[in-house]
Amino acid sequence: MSTSRRTLLKGAGIAACTVPLAAPVALAEGFDPRPGSDGAGDPLYPTLGNGGYQVTHYDLTFDFTPVTYDFTGVVKMSARATQDLSAFNLDTDGHTIDAVTVNGRAAPFALSAGASGQELTVTPARPLHKGQPFAVTVAYRGNGKAPRTSLSGWKFGTDGGFACAAQSSRADTFMPCNDTPSDKATWTFHLSAPEGYVAAANGELTGKDKRADGSAVWHFALRERMPSELLGIAVVKGTYLYGTSRTGLPLRHVVPQGQEDTYGPIVARTPDHLAWLEAKFGKYPFSVYGIHIYDGYTDALENSTLTLMGTNWFKPNADGNPTYENTMVHELTHQWWGDSVTPDDWQQAWLNEGPATYYAALYSQERGWSVMADKMETTYAGLNAVRAKDGPPGLPRALGGTNIYDGGALVLYALQLHVGQRLFDRIMGQWPRRFKDRTVTSEDFIRHAVDVTRDRSLDPFLRDWLFGPVNPPMPGHPEWSAAS
Repeated sequence: MSTSRRTLLKGAGIAACTVPLAAPVALAEGFDPRPGSDGAGDPLYPTLGNGGYQVTHYDLTFDFTPVTYDFTGVVKMSARATQDLSAFNLDTDGHTIDAVTVNGRAAPFALSAGASGQELTVTPARPLHKGQPFAVTVAYRGNGKAPRTSLSGWKFGTDGGFACAAQSSRADTFMPCNDTPSDKATWTFHLSAPEGYVAAANGELTGKDKRADGSAVWHFALRERMPSELLGIAVVKGTYLYGTSRTGLPLRHVVPQGQEDTYGPIVARTPDHLAWLEAKFGKYPFSVYGIHIYDGYTDALENSTLTLMGTNWFKPNADGNPTYENTMVHELTHQWWGDSVTPDDWQQAWLNEGPATYYAALYSQERGWSVMADKMETTYAGLNAVRAKDGPPGLPRALGGTNIYDGGALVLYALQLHVGQRLFDRIMGQWPRRFKDRTVTSEDFIRHAVDVTRDRSLDPFLRDWLFGPVNPPMPGHPEWSAAS
């Protein structure tokens, strides 16, 4: 998609029809508009996202005031109806909705409580036909620190700014959206930042308009499709640092203002990390990459094209080794596993976290900082208890557990020992290319492994590891045991 906004057809008028007086009133033969569901049916979060449409593009204008944390926003959503629609929902939380239009016409709307956040129900002036493209504009406002009905994705630093950490279901605290990983779209952003601040977002910086008061509007475009949970907007007191990868990929990082000498050498490790991973998965799947280091965040998150990491990460270990690079590699692995190829729902999250954990451990081993087999044996010993409590790696009962991180990595370790290094590398290397820009499930991975190796025995092998109540025997390590 080009950097210009996609033009969609205006909502076509309903075709006129003539019916007998005794017949039920219908807008068109076979046309049966109904409300879209208020959830996308995610096994872990049934009311996350919405049914009845697929988003194709978001255009977000976001005007934020540091220190006071007030903001106004306009989100323009291009979508396509997947059913005849009389009404549809967007996810939102903590916003005042000022106006909604559908295909340029004012649309009635209502806010109601949802299981996570709020439901914004929109009723188009004219019902929408299945397959019809349509455009929605929502004008809204709020405050970053205002109460939400659930957790907030806002992260506040000492500079009076903010960064976005929306995963897994908090993009709706920044904007009305279809907040489910199964609905990926392209994006454009227009973020205002006052003098002394910079704006950041997913994708490439395409322009900057300066205002008379010293502020500026920063424009970004993400041409590849992204789910809302990987939203990465920010307004901070930061400095952009630029570079290129060994293959010429543009790199842009955002580090705390005045600390360029501290963090410059750290982000300069990125070309080596990219080269290491590209040798395994092929070409990096986006058009730009970078790391945003911010003191308002204490974790690490794989926002598409712009990994978010807290300043607390970057300390050598007791031996003086920069083991924080393991985390940098973990998050960069996600750009292939999770960002480009995205789980269709949150019960497939091992497909994100398993590979990221596996390759971070492999990187650490190759640097001489740890032994991968030791880590895997420790995971094996404890995973049966985790399976019983939190579910097996492929059927977690919640997010964030050992089962999808270390347990997911253990599944891959067992696969590598079972098929050998050459076939394992083919399975893992072909996956990001085969499913680029798509959403996937564990079933897709099982079929993919069978297709690549032509070994049908991998189907029951992987099912036992992913879905079984106990660990199968570890190939090559009959001495490994697991506590019940």
